[in-house]
Amino acid sequence: MTVMEQRGAYKPTPPPAWQPRTDPAPLLPDAEPYRVLGTEAAAKADPELLRTLYAQLVKGRRYNAQATALTKQGRLAVYPSTTGQEACEVAAAMVLKEQDWLFPSYRDTLAVVARGVDPVEALTLLRGDWHTGYDPYEHRVAPLCTPLATQLPHAVGLAHAARLKGDDVVALAMVGDGGTSEGDFHEALNFAAVWQAPVVFFVQNNGFAISVPLAKQTAAPSLAHKAVGYGMPGRLVDGNDAAAVHEVLSDAVRHARAGGGPTLVEAITYRVDAHTNADDATRYRGDAEVETWREHDPIRLLERELTGRGLLDEAGIEAARQDAETMAAALREHMNQDPALDPMDLFTHVYAEPTRQLREQQDQLRAELEAEADTEPEGGTHR
Repeated sequence: MTVMEQRGAYKPTPPPAWQPRTDPAPLLPDAEPYRVLGTEAAAKADPELLRTLYAQLVKGRRYNAQATALTKQGRLAVYPSTTGQEACEVAAAMVLKEQDWLFPSYRDTLAVVARGVDPVEALTLLRGDWHTGYDPYEHRVAPLCTPLATQLPHAVGLAHAARLKGDDVVALAMVGDGGTSEGDFHEALNFAAVWQAPVVFFVQNNGFAISVPLAKQTAAPSLAHKAVGYGMPGRLVDGNDAAAVHEVLSDAVRHARAGGGPTLVEAITYRVDAHTNADDATRYRGDAEVETWREHDPIRLLERELTGRGLLDEAGIEAARQDAETMAAALREHMNQDPALDPMDLFTHVYAEPTRQLREQQDQLRAELEAEADTEPEGGTHR
């Protein structure tokens, strides 16, 4: 008998008093992603909500296209597009109350805008300007997070603190499938479940962590199945079905607000564009795969449902497009204006009380700028 066979034959007997702390069955996700559009459940959906979702999806698609164009014009340093993922982005922002917090990843600029942040301010970080670009406290939106998954423990900490203070606050933390391979993901889910923190973990599974497919990251049946290992419910949803995403996230937020603890929601979606403007997606996926997902486009799915039920006509479609164009035009106008940058801003908001080293560096930079200004020809422009 081999060592492995010997190990396989060994079945330890638990003590008589041993029993599972929690019945795992209710925590397991459905075998198939939950859907609303094209099913009987669609008839129960609020028509006004569906029309609002549609208008936001159209605006979101135009926002993605405009931001991508700005990178080609040199107005943005980088832009991680969410074309094809707009249903996830919009729904995540819509299910939160004013006092709740959104914790986005670097790809979730659209969710930040849908939450109410000015589109120009939301793109400031990706433009290479200073700091976050917006006031996190004003809109209850944490800074766009470039390191993978580090926003998840932050969301848990805020949610746990809010509960200790008795505040009616839920945190919704967004992460990509690649981020679930990070240690921060494990730590956040473990602490959230132990503390029963009012937080929702929202995984947008778009198939690839840059160029690495999901199959090379995990052998789990789904990412939602990981929830049971932490003792929280896992939900699996069609991420291109805006009505389904909105419903599942709303349920998870209500569950957290009522004291039920965290939920892990996995949305099955697809990143139609490249990882960023610096990525060549053709090196790791084919055109046929992309085209297949275009047939399951979130805007097309919702438009088909609305028009089929007589809830949307050509005038409504055109109105949504015109509203999106107005937003894009305003974004272009503001982004085409060169920002007024002050090098001394490097030291702003680093610490509430600057350290001795920072003060020394600040004085050194100020002296260099003053010396440079003295040597410029009259009428010259300080750069």
